[in-house]
Amino acid sequence: MGEEIQTQPEPFDFTRHEQRAVSEYLRVVGYYEQLANATKRIAEEALKRRSIRVHSIEARAKDPKSFGKKASKPSQQDPNRPMYSDPLQQITDLAAIRIITFFPRTIEAIDSMLKSEFSVIEQFDKGEALIEEERFGYKSVHYLVAFSDARIALPEYQQFNKAKTEVQLRTILQHTWAEIEHDIQYKSSAAIPRDIRRRFMALAGLLEIADREFQAIQDADRDLNQRAERSIEAGQLDAVEITPIALKSYLDRRLGSDGRMSDFSYDWYVRLLLRLGFTSLAQIDQCISPYDSDRLSRLASGTRQGQLSRFEFMLLAGLGEKFLERHLYSQERWFVDSITSRLERFRKGAIPIGTYDPQAQPMNPAVVPLTKEG
Repeated sequence: MGEEIQTQPEPFDFTRHEQRAVSEYLRVVGYYEQLANATKRIAEEALKRRSIRVHSIEARAKDPKSFGKKASKPSQQDPNRPMYSDPLQQITDLAAIRIITFFPRTIEAIDSMLKSEFSVIEQFDKGEALIEEERFGYKSVHYLVAFSDARIALPEYQQFNKAKTEVQLRTILQHTWAEIEHDIQYKSSAAIPRDIRRRFMALAGLLEIADREFQAIQDADRDLNQRAERSIEAGQLDAVEITPIALKSYLDRRLGSDGRMSDFSYDWYVRLLLRLGFTSLAQIDQCISPYDSDRLSRLASGTRQGQLSRFEFMLLAGLGEKFLERHLYSQERWFVDSITSRLERFRKGAIPIGTYDPQAQPMNPAVVPLTKEG
């Protein structure tokens, strides 16, 4: 009997597998674009309802070329076979959205939003996975979500029944690392030279520290504003630093709120107040307390102006010539003429022009609680 001939299996045709996968995907890529955009729209509306501020939300269907490359990856268990025998069914990031936040703590609020608005199929921390795989990278949280049964019951979402979308959630700094990572040659810490490895690890640590510090600064700023508002409510103005939020809170209580005023306007007036020499709200209160803003406004312009304009008229009356001397526009002829004209109108209206100088007199710690006009 002749020896039995052993035949080797034909090598798997990865190129043909990739081409077939891309061809099938191109027929449905429009569907996944619609799915990604619908997921983005739902997330945007949910964030707006919850007053959660983010840097950006991006939506995309997977690029066909990228899909083909992923579809043709060899299996880790058997390099002669593909990782995805049925790529269209097994690859789960065909539709994806990316939510980029300013601060780490916002991620917790968005996590709650996602679990409320969607059915979360899977959640994993990419940073932890990278550590286990001994790869460099910076953490971000990934989710695999589907629309809830209640949403699928709506006609406009029925086509997305059981469809899955990947959600990437990261801070700006995490996103920066992820974008740069594509250009890093070494992916495994085992392969990278020791000196460069130390630099990579130091950079990753710096980014994490920066994220934490930005969060700490936001927390400190919020605490400062809350303390300022409490002090203003109690009339304890001597300890309140002049900031846009503190100024708005003070003027809202003193002159009545005015929704027409922008954040930029309060920021501009803070810069003006510092230029005039003020260092606390108590000094401002002492300067303007003798004056009726409504009367000054009608003398200066013939009508009742908005909150900040009336406040400026009070500053002018309280500071007198010092307002003009120290103003940001003190060298502009049109401004000098305008201020001179207003001061003359005040004098004709029997308004006593003050000489208050926040730089010249010591603070009085016994501050009289402010009272609202009218």
